[in-house]
Amino acid sequence: MDAVLLAGGRGTRLAPLTVTVPKPLLPLGERPVIDILIAQLAAAGVRRVCVCLGYLAPLMQAFLGDGARWGVVVEPRVEAEPLGTAGGLRLIDDLSDDFFVVNGDTLTDLDFTALAEVHRRAGAIATLFTPFIDEKIDYGVVSIDPATGALTEYQEKPRRGYHVSSGVYVLSRRILPLLPPAGAFDMPDLVRAAVSKGERVICHAADAYWKDIGRLDHYEAATRDFEADPARFLPV
Repeated sequence: MDAVLLAGGRGTRLAPLTVTVPKPLLPLGERPVIDILIAQLAAAGVRRVCVCLGYLAPLMQAFLGDGARWGVVVEPRVEAEPLGTAGGLRLIDDLSDDFFVVNGDTLTDLDFTALAEVHRRAGAIATLFTPFIDEKIDYGVVSIDPATGALTEYQEKPRRGYHVSSGVYVLSRRILPLLPPAGAFDMPDLVRAAVSKGERVICHAADAYWKDIGRLDHYEAATRDFEADPARFLPV
């Protein structure tokens, strides 16, 4: 299988860290997050990694090189203008029948091989890794009768959980004709287009660690978790 890593964003929510360093090169411990991701994908059998680049692309290319250190072929695709999280797929020729698409700011211990097997067995056009996120509300949450304004329920700092789209996908090449011929287009739009066409899109709610590093508090938490147990995230 091929893999596509999305690594062209500006990472504005992490400024000033990302003023001179692209977000996927921010270190977790001593290893940039994209280094960890490529090592995981290589261990899952990926041999070709296409990286969609934009912001600070020369720095990314200098770090990635040809991919030999991971045992893969790295092929950069530099977007002349932002194409969204799906539009960059138009720049890649000869993708494998099924391929991974992964946000380049992702820390996970997901079994990528198992994700691909779930996708193949289902005959899906797209499979989303959808971890369960338990969210604590730091306020008392109230329910109000809209007719009278009366308080009907009061919950002190409740916890609520959701399955979320993690930015980790397996796609079938059959989905590519759903991309518009030009312009920016995002992965949620592509997934919705597939569903609207009656295509099979499934979710893989694996019990796996997942965190994006797009916000400073998430980056700090991911750094702590990686440094506490790097073996959890690094292939043997």
